[in-house]
Amino acid sequence: MKLLTVNVVEELIPGPKESGLTAIDKRPQAGRVAVGTLGLAGDQVCDTKHHGGPDQALYAYAEEDAGWWAGELSREIPTGLFGENLRTEGLDVNGALIGEVWRIGDEVEVLVRSPRVPCITFQHRMQEPHWVKRFHQAARPGAYLKVLKTGTIGAGDRIEVVSRPDHEVTVAGMFTGEDSAKMQRMLDSGADIQDEVRGIAQRIVARV
Repeated sequence: MKLLTVNVVEELIPGPKESGLTAIDKRPQAGRVAVGTLGLAGDQVCDTKHHGGPDQALYAYAEEDAGWWAGELSREIPTGLFGENLRTEGLDVNGALIGEVWRIGDEVEVLVRSPRVPCITFQHRMQEPHWVKRFHQAARPGAYLKVLKTGTIGAGDRIEVVSRPDHEVTVAGMFTGEDSAKMQRMLDSGADIQDEVRGIAQRIVARV
């Protein structure tokens, strides 16, 4: 399991939201990149109401899922196209458990927080018909990460799963709304769960 690329914003480009600009255009960086509690050095967030902050410090997407989309869309999915900061290889990002901890390289540790929820900026970026709906249906959202230990990372760094919580809710399962029994076990597990994720899980459990 390794890091293929580390991506930060190339330049702000026009977007569909009121802010006018978006930082979704990420490009791979040479050398090592510093990682702080709010993300990568040199990166930027425009829509701070819905993106960024400690719980969305980094966004990871797997090369394997990008390859699947390349086949579905009959187009290349170069690293950074989805706005991801980290393109991984050999790591099942969507199969990671909510609250799982990864070590990237020798220093940085991150906590799997939540799946990515597609928005109109993503739709605008991709220019694919019904993109948000298709992205939901595919259940390959990628994961937002919280930085637990800062440091530097670079392409080729090994990724290691340091710990897994005692429940079964994966990134993909959270995205699709896993069954209530699994959600309840996650709530009871004592895992470090983001407030928004906890609220969604509680609503799913309450529906039963």
